[in-house]
Amino acid sequence: MTSKILLENLKIYAYHGVLPEETLIGTYYILNVEVHADLWKAVGTDDLNDTINYAEINDIIHEEMKIPSNLMEHVAGRILKKITKKFPQVSFLKIKITKTNPPMPGEMDGVSVQIEFQS
Repeated sequence: MTSKILLENLKIYAYHGVLPEETLIGTYYILNVEVHADLWKAVGTDDLNDTINYAEINDIIHEEMKIPSNLMEHVAGRILKKITKKFPQVSFLKIKITKTNPPMPGEMDGVSVQIEFQS
């Protein structure tokens, strides 16, 4: 049986991009993470050791967002690798990163990159 853990609309200020002003000024990023795993043991035990600790996922996201990168794809890949290494029971992982103020013309909510992993 599969269960999901969702971290929704996590807002983090960071410094990613290929343009010099992006790494100097920064902007807000919105992250959405979906984790699938069998969490049914925790349903019965009420024990944190029997689930995936979403606070640790949040910590991984914050750590990786602090490291400036040219591409959001690279950041998403680092987050994915760290989560799947820390929690090998993950069967599916989706990460969406949205840059809320990309340096290009036009009014928009942002530009997003989404990557998925399935074991």
